[in-house]
Amino acid sequence: MNSSFDIIVIGGGHAGCEAAMASARLGCSTLLISQNLYTLGQMSCNPAVGGIAKGQIVREIDALGGQMGLITDSSSIQFRMLNRSKGPGMWSPRAQCDKLLFASTWRFYLESQPNLFLWQDTVIKLLVSRGTIEGVITEFGEEIKAKKVVVTAGTFLNGTIHIGLKNFGGGRIGERKAVGITECLLSYGMQSSRLKTGTPPRIDGRTLDYSKMEIQEGDQNPESFSYVRKSPLKNEGQLPCWISYTSPEVHEILQEGFSQSPMYTGLIEGTGPRYCPSIEDKIGRFADKTRHQLFVEPEGRKTTEIYVNGFSTSLPLEIQKKALRKVAGFENCHFLKPGYAIEYDYFFPTQLKLSLETKAIDGLFFAGQINGTTGYEEAACQGLIAGINAARSVQEKEPYTPSREDAYMGVLIDDLVSKGTEEPYRMFTSRAEYRTLLRQDNADMRLTETGYTLGLATAERYDQFRRKKEEIREIQHFWSETGIKPEVFNANAAQAGTQPISEKTRIEKLLLRPNMTAEKLQQMVEGIPIVPENASAESIEAAEIELKYRTYIEKEKEMAARMRTLENLKIPADLNYMEITALSFEARQKLQEVRPLTLGQAGRISGVNPSDIQVLLVKFGR
Repeated sequence: MNSSFDIIVIGGGHAGCEAAMASARLGCSTLLISQNLYTLGQMSCNPAVGGIAKGQIVREIDALGGQMGLITDSSSIQFRMLNRSKGPGMWSPRAQCDKLLFASTWRFYLESQPNLFLWQDTVIKLLVSRGTIEGVITEFGEEIKAKKVVVTAGTFLNGTIHIGLKNFGGGRIGERKAVGITECLLSYGMQSSRLKTGTPPRIDGRTLDYSKMEIQEGDQNPESFSYVRKSPLKNEGQLPCWISYTSPEVHEILQEGFSQSPMYTGLIEGTGPRYCPSIEDKIGRFADKTRHQLFVEPEGRKTTEIYVNGFSTSLPLEIQKKALRKVAGFENCHFLKPGYAIEYDYFFPTQLKLSLETKAIDGLFFAGQINGTTGYEEAACQGLIAGINAARSVQEKEPYTPSREDAYMGVLIDDLVSKGTEEPYRMFTSRAEYRTLLRQDNADMRLTETGYTLGLATAERYDQFRRKKEEIREIQHFWSETGIKPEVFNANAAQAGTQPISEKTRIEKLLLRPNMTAEKLQQMVEGIPIVPENASAESIEAAEIELKYRTYIEKEKEMAARMRTLENLKIPADLNYMEITALSFEARQKLQEVRPLTLGQAGRISGVNPSDIQVLLVKFGR
C-alpha cells in the first residue's frame, strides 16, 4: 500500500462510500479505510432508501453524479411513490432494497473505480501540523499521509450499545467501536456531545402468519431513482410488505420493562431522534393511542430476515420477545437479532464551513452522523459534497456549496452549519422554503449541468438531460399552440366529469382544469395526439407539473431572487461581532461562533433576529 494519498476517507458507510467515489472520480488518489471491508455500504437499519424528502435527496445525489440512486435501483425489491394524493412538491420516491445486494453492489462500484483503494483498519489518530491535516495513524501502526481527510464515522465514535440494563461498546451489533478520533479532535478545541439512535429486532419470516396482516404492494408501474438507468423491477417483479399493529396488551407488556429500560433509568444520556422514536417512547409520549402501526419489511429476495419497522427498542430481550409475540401474525416469531439502542459521539456542525470542511483544522472534512444527522440519504449527500470539496481543495478550486433554492442538500447543509442541531437531524419537506422548486421529478433539471461542470455527471447523463429539457420545451410549446375543438372534447366531457367547451380551446388551458391530466385528456380525445410524437412519460409529467403549478413556481422563484440579494452580501471573514454593541448579546455570541459567510446565512442562525440583520446592513452601508 502507498504511504501517501491525495485524500483519505475514514468509514465505509453511505457517507464514506459517496465521498470516496466522488474524490476518486474527480481525479484524486483516494484511500477508503474501514474497520470491515465486508460491510461497505451496509444498510445498518431499515432495508429501504428514500421516503418523505429523503427520496428527493437521492434523486439529487443521482442528478449530481453520485451513486446512491443507481445502487438502489440495482437492488430494489419494491418501489412506491409516496404522497401521490398531495401536490408534486410532496411526492417522494421510496424503494425497499435487498440489503445484501445493496452492499455488494457498492463494493463492486468501489473496487471498479480507478484512483480508489481500500484498506481494512481502524484510524486511532489524526496527524495535524500547524492547524492543517497531514494524514492518519491506524491501529495496525500505519502512518498514512494525505492532503485532505474526510471523517465519516457513523455511529462508531465511542459507540455504546444498550439492550435493557446491559451495555457494551460497539458501532453496530457485532462490530467494535472506534476510539481515538474523538479524543484527538477534542485536543484541537472541537466540541462534541452524544446522540442516540435505535433499531428494531430482526425476525425469521418463516415464523410469521401473514394472513393476519394487511398486505402492502408496490406501485403498479414502478419507477426508478436514477435518471439514466431504469429499475429492473418490471422484469423481476416486486415483493410485498405487510402492516400489523400493536395493541393495549402489547403496550402493557412493554411498560413492564420500563424499569429496565436504559432510556428511563438514565443509562442513555444522548438525545434520540424525535421523528423516529422507539416503541417505548411512543407509548410513553402518546399514551392516548391504543395501537401503533408496524411495517413488516423483507430484507431481500434470498433471505427470510424481516425488519419490523416501528418497533425500534432498547428494552430487555425477554420483554421484546414477550411483547412482539402478542402482535397479530407474530405469535410464533423467531428472533434473529434483538432490537437495541446505540449512543455515539457527534461534533457540533456549527464548527463546519458550508463546504463541510472544519474551521479548526484545514483540510479536514466531516460527513454523516458525525455532523448530527440520521438516515442513509442525509449521510450520502453529505459524503458526496465532502468528497467533491476535498477533491476541489486538493486541486485548488473553489468549493461547491448547493444553495437552499438549488437542492434539499443545500437546505440540510445550511441548516446544520447555520443552526446546528442538538438531536438527530432528519430531512422533511417542511424544512425547505422552496418545496415547489425542489421536486423529485426535476432534480436533473436543477443539478445535472452543475454535476457535469464539476466533472461527476458523465457526458451520457448530460446529453440525456439536454434531450429531456428540449423535450419538455417542445411539449409546452405544443400545448400552447394546439387547440381542441368542442365537438371532439365535449363528446366525453360529461363522462369525464368536466364542463364542455364552446370554442376551440388550447390544450394548456384544458390541462389547468381541476382533476384534468394529460393522460385523462388523451383518453377523452382518443385518436388526436395531445403531445408531440415519441414524447416520454417522464417529460410529459414534468411539463404538466410546470404548467399546473406555474404560479406557485414563479412566486417561489421571486422569493428566492429576493433572498439571493442577501446571499450575495458577503461578510468580512475577520469581522469581530463582539464589538458591534448594537447587536443583541445572543446574536453577537451566535454570529461569532458560526461566522456566516453572507447576510443570508446570518439571518438563518438561531438567535439572530431581523433587527440584528438590519444592524449589519447599516454597518455595511446598505
